[in-house]
Amino acid sequence: MKFFIDTANLNDIKEAQSLGILDGVTTNPTLMAKEGITGKNNILKHYVDICNIVEGEVSAEVNAIDYDGMVKEGEELADLHDQIVVKLPMTKEGIKACKYFSDKGIKTNVTLVFSAGQALLAAKAGATFVSPFIGRLDDVSTDGLNLIQEIREIYDNYGYETQILAASVRHTMHIVNCAKIGADVMTGPLSAILGLLKHPLTDIGLAQFIADFEKGNK
Repeated sequence: MKFFIDTANLNDIKEAQSLGILDGVTTNPTLMAKEGITGKNNILKHYVDICNIVEGEVSAEVNAIDYDGMVKEGEELADLHDQIVVKLPMTKEGIKACKYFSDKGIKTNVTLVFSAGQALLAAKAGATFVSPFIGRLDDVSTDGLNLIQEIREIYDNYGYETQILAASVRHTMHIVNCAKIGADVMTGPLSAILGLLKHPLTDIGLAQFIADFEKGNK
């Protein structure tokens, strides 16, 4: 499973990259604003800065909601760097734009997916990635992991190459369960990724090793 980090914070991206396990980055206008990055030129530059840190795909989101606007913005984003993936909303116009970019060989990520039917349409339109938001489904008492399972079954049934990118990942068990189900990618905060490192028995064992070493090497 690929590990993406969902942020616009360069320090978090660098720390994840330093672990040697980072495969890409996803971000959006909300995450950009959280880091105080506003204005078109600053946002575009920030995408390039992110691409210069990581080696994998970097999802860059369009802001337009109409087809022509999505195409214009998406082409501008794709021209920034060959690692850019054009991130499109799961709407009728977004699906049209997805097909347009797919036909041109430009990678796409269809986002804000909350049903298996939406994921099926995205795959039909040739999306590179589809992003079901499992955390947001959990927030409204719906099983987000079940959606991942449904999409996995449908894609396997028909051999769709669209990658399932589990988004809105909140914690370590989301990551583990998505891996068990067969999600191709997860994207979440640095804290969720670092959480996979932690286990009290590891800490206890390491402390014991250090103590035993010190006893025998005084």
